[in-house]
Amino acid sequence: MSTSPKDISVDARPKRQQTAKNIRGMKGTTPIVCLTAYITPMAARLDKHCDLLLVGDSVGMVLYGMESTLGVDLDTMIRHGRAVCRGAKQALVVIDLPFGTYEESKEQAFRNAARALSETGAGAVKLEGGTEMAETVRFLTHRGIPVLGHVGLMPQSVHAHGGYGARGRTVDEWQPIIEDAKAIAEAGAFAVVLEGVAEPLARKITQEVPVPVIGIGASHECDGQILVTEDMLGLFAINPKFVKRFAEIGRDIEGAIEAYAGEVRSRAFPAEEHTYKMRGANS
Repeated sequence: MSTSPKDISVDARPKRQQTAKNIRGMKGTTPIVCLTAYITPMAARLDKHCDLLLVGDSVGMVLYGMESTLGVDLDTMIRHGRAVCRGAKQALVVIDLPFGTYEESKEQAFRNAARALSETGAGAVKLEGGTEMAETVRFLTHRGIPVLGHVGLMPQSVHAHGGYGARGRTVDEWQPIIEDAKAIAEAGAFAVVLEGVAEPLARKITQEVPVPVIGIGASHECDGQILVTEDMLGLFAINPKFVKRFAEIGRDIEGAIEAYAGEVRSRAFPAEEHTYKMRGANS
């Protein structure tokens, strides 16, 4: 069973209007709008409203029911990256490098990043880490691979840091996070995602880092914002503190399914207008 909505335009290899260079140039101007995307029809819906679409390794939790992002592999990211690139025409598409695909060496990072971009048509990769990843970011950017950094709360390091709690909520925690953001920016990242930090720290980093700072759970002081699309649409019962629900899609879906089940059981669906007739003399 398949569906192909006529109001969704899909292009296999579109030429996108937004680039990493354009996003970098938005520092301190119009706030940068970013959301996650994993499938073609959703990417097509988001595209005209967003500057950047992230094919996040959060796909493991959102679509596959994993407890964390750590079980996602590169093949999965490439598969969903292709799907998103088919639906997005103007937004910059960025692909997360999953856990274990870039930490070993800068050469490993380059091989996997190059594969992710060449096999999907995406315009950049994202990786987590601060000062320890600066050399890798520099290696990638010097070889033509745009990099979106990610500091603060880093989901791929959840075990090392003891959970998903916010970072930088006391001043003595600030300096390492500030140094991480500056190191990644200085290494050549076109922007940095700052996740799960207190507002004063987000403000300071945004003021001091020369590239756009895209916040998630880091206040409106950042140069832009990103959320997991399914979170802000209300698809899940759990709602993180930093997420505002702009819709209640989960509730609407459940109501629609309940109505469908009732009509199937009462034989109200399919009705005459949903049923094919014979052609010709037997019609």
